[in-house]
Amino acid sequence: MPSGGHENAGYRRLFDGDGLSFGAGFPLTGANRSTPDIEAELRLAERAEAVGFDGLWARDVPTYWPKFGDAGQTFDTWPWLSHVAARTDDIALGTSSIVLTLRHPIHVAKSAATVDRLSDGRLVLGVASGDRDPEYPAFGVDREERGRAFRERFEAVRTIWREDFPELEGEWGTLEGDLEVVPDPTSETVSLLPTGNARQSREWIAEHGDGWLFYHLPERTLEDYLVDWREAAGEKPFAIAVRVEFADDPTADAEPLHLGFRAGVEWFRDYFRRLEEYGLDHAIVGLENDDREAALSTFADEIMGEL
Repeated sequence: MPSGGHENAGYRRLFDGDGLSFGAGFPLTGANRSTPDIEAELRLAERAEAVGFDGLWARDVPTYWPKFGDAGQTFDTWPWLSHVAARTDDIALGTSSIVLTLRHPIHVAKSAATVDRLSDGRLVLGVASGDRDPEYPAFGVDREERGRAFRERFEAVRTIWREDFPELEGEWGTLEGDLEVVPDPTSETVSLLPTGNARQSREWIAEHGDGWLFYHLPERTLEDYLVDWREAAGEKPFAIAVRVEFADDPTADAEPLHLGFRAGVEWFRDYFRRLEEYGLDHAIVGLENDDREAALSTFADEIMGEL
């Protein structure tokens, strides 16, 4: 992968190896409409690391909108990842993704650098423009201006990390004079991966992002995206999220789920092998089976261990 001062331990864990790496997405217990059991989540996080997953990904969902039907892992991203960092050793800690349009860039820069420091450089920062309409007025943000706001805050966060006593001005405010934002991250800048289109062009994402984090895509669409991405961004990584439910029959064909599949382990093994051949760098897996500990082990043994 290209060097640029953003390659902390987490980025290297996800993207420096050959082939496809895998992460697991919180809530690992599946409780995404209520408060998950904290100890159960942490035990599963430890299990994911023990069986060989490369990343654990936490989502940024500021408010619960019942119509949307998803509160993420409920807990705020920064303290949650700090808590997870204390219970794990080497696994990368990712955000999927911080809603930059709803967060002040000084807070993002300080919080992300803090988690990066507390985890010995394991943070990888997915960032997004948001997709829940009622949140924009709740935060006093003009929904129609979120593309511009995303760009301004993206560049502000990166500048805060890279410059001493930076001078910045945007729709979020003005930073000037004798103000410094501390701590610094463990590397020049925590890597920033725009999520989805983030209201930006593919060319902008390829130029400014350290990679691209995307939602689940049909195979042919993903293959086309990867071809176009390589032309625009070279070797910068591309990652997707996909839901996985193992059928009892290991030879069962795939049935579609929302943003994923239910299938036997043999089908999933072939599926992820194809994604690796297309050039996908990382897959964030959301396991749907009731016994999540067993599903983590099955995925590690039958999928990761066979690629």
